[in-house]
Amino acid sequence: ELFNLAVLSHGLEAPSGARGLAIAPRSKLNRDGFCETSPFSPLDTTREGIFVAGAFQGPKSIPDSVCQAGGAAAAVAELLAPARGTLITEKTYPEERSDLEGSPKIGVFVCHCGKNIAGVVDMEAVSKYAETLDDVAMVERNLYSCSSDTQELIAQTIADQGLNRVVVAACTPRTHEPLFQETLREAALNKCLVEMVNIRDQCSWVHMHEKEAATEKTKELIRMAVAKARRIGPLQETTLGVIPRGLVIGGGLSGMTAALSLANQGFECYLVERDSKLGGDLRRTYFSLEGPDPQKYLKGLAEEVKAHERIHVLTDTAIEAIEGFVGNFRTVLSIGKGDSREIEHGVIIVATGATAYEPDEFLFGQHDQVVLQQVLEEKLAHGRLDFESLNHVVMLQCVGSRDKTHPYCSAICCNHAIKNALKIKEISPDTNVTILCRDVMSYGFSEDYYSLARDKGIVFIRYEVEGKPRVEEVGGQVQVTVKDPLMGQDVVIEADLLALSTAMVPYENKALIEKLKVPLSSDGFFLESHAQLKPVDSYVDGIYLCGKAQFPKPGDECIAQAKAAAAKAAILLARGYVRAEPIVASCNTDICIGCGICAHLCPYSAIRMTKVGKLKKAEFVAAACKGCGVCSSYCPTKAIAMGRFTDEQISDQIRAFGGEG
Repeated sequence: ELFNLAVLSHGLEAPSGARGLAIAPRSKLNRDGFCETSPFSPLDTTREGIFVAGAFQGPKSIPDSVCQAGGAAAAVAELLAPARGTLITEKTYPEERSDLEGSPKIGVFVCHCGKNIAGVVDMEAVSKYAETLDDVAMVERNLYSCSSDTQELIAQTIADQGLNRVVVAACTPRTHEPLFQETLREAALNKCLVEMVNIRDQCSWVHMHEKEAATEKTKELIRMAVAKARRIGPLQETTLGVIPRGLVIGGGLSGMTAALSLANQGFECYLVERDSKLGGDLRRTYFSLEGPDPQKYLKGLAEEVKAHERIHVLTDTAIEAIEGFVGNFRTVLSIGKGDSREIEHGVIIVATGATAYEPDEFLFGQHDQVVLQQVLEEKLAHGRLDFESLNHVVMLQCVGSRDKTHPYCSAICCNHAIKNALKIKEISPDTNVTILCRDVMSYGFSEDYYSLARDKGIVFIRYEVEGKPRVEEVGGQVQVTVKDPLMGQDVVIEADLLALSTAMVPYENKALIEKLKVPLSSDGFFLESHAQLKPVDSYVDGIYLCGKAQFPKPGDECIAQAKAAAAKAAILLARGYVRAEPIVASCNTDICIGCGICAHLCPYSAIRMTKVGKLKKAEFVAAACKGCGVCSSYCPTKAIAMGRFTDEQISDQIRAFGGEG
């Protein structure tokens, strides 16, 4: 068969200079040339005080690299906690200009973004068009507007030209707007006097095969931005204090790691677990592929957490209510058989974990020879298997996973099966073990154990999703039938034990989810703010995510993400204050009728109705408001204005879209 293009997915190897880099700090490399770490210390090199993050530790994705970087920063912050604040030099900015009352003097900076934008959009035509717009004092094209030297150039141009409004036509404001706002502050302008146009995502990327149309659309977007820029003005940020304590919800591996990291960084925290014991899923983990004893590690970790003077461990405790906003949360706890306690804290780390899915197929719950992998591991650990009568163990992968119900891969099931299979062979070499799988996802260095399993005689048989194995009870025994793709015919196995590797699913947390107001992914896990750039931030400021609560992952990744969440939380606690973005809503109490519609609809509980004289009026909590605009759009008297999206600004943009201005 002929193809126009062949794309090769190749593996990653250690960089050629890795060995030389490791020699200087005298840290060891593994046999593949990557930095050597251990499962329960994934960020620690073999030399104390030196930490590792990213692909130097092993092949990994961008989100995992970001988590490891945050976790390594937390490990460093723990060591340096006693010295915090001793070498701080606070950055100062020039006093903001006050000469903004006259006519707008707008500068337009158009970014080529290398070929990302300029490869599609005619930048010269766009620049010449922008020069014709009213109130535009100058137009400048930059190869990369976000580079440090261009930022300095923009600041200098603002000063030299006396600009009082700025339009930047570049890429997404979601990642780059803070950078340009910072540049304006250094140029003595209020940070809100910049308007960004996303011509990369909305023009060059989506219209890469329509260059003329992309160019025309870019002109229209810049015309709309200039129209809005005429209306924008300086806005002030609200600064609020932060309660220097944290709340960690969930006392498993991730929760305990996060709490211990926060405490070691010098912050008091509450660790809340609804079960009577700490440990979570780790309590049912008895072996590891790499060798270290999970139960020994759990015991040491739990003891360290309980003994720490800054950690308040509250087991058998439920969350009754959560109120407040970033830096100032108030949580009501229900402890034991009815005792209630109210705590105040500045941040929340969610580490509620996940659990194994219990299927309604393959005779699970109907035959005592059909168990989950977790149960098999317990039986192996406690010697509850009779290997004299255990001739053949079958393991079935992807049960209730990678299907319509749970379309994702849980990332840990294959390694779990290989681990248990190797343990069976270690105890009873003559016992046959067959693993029925769609694929084997033993990524990273775990591939070595997949190879070892095959060397030990463990048989892997692939099956297609359309032809799932058939499990039946025949004469009181479990019989498994699967079509072998190599032989092209059915293989029938008399299984003395069938272990099911099922999907990891979120715990039933409906009440907690409603209290946190953190959105969920389509799979039901807590959703991170940005998969690659903010893998531990939730969409609610001051609430961070880690471990299997965010998505199923192995223990070493749980530890790295938990430390990363603690690092982000500690930044807020150490700063001691939080600034509310000027984008937030405000209410004109003179025309507010106190109907309460806004408070009822606000998804962030940022509005409360307060009595003013004999009437009720809407009051906004600036730190909790995210500027979504729901309240403003429903207000019957138009009493609510959005900081950077006023009715006048939006109206002018609409008119500009129609060709005016």
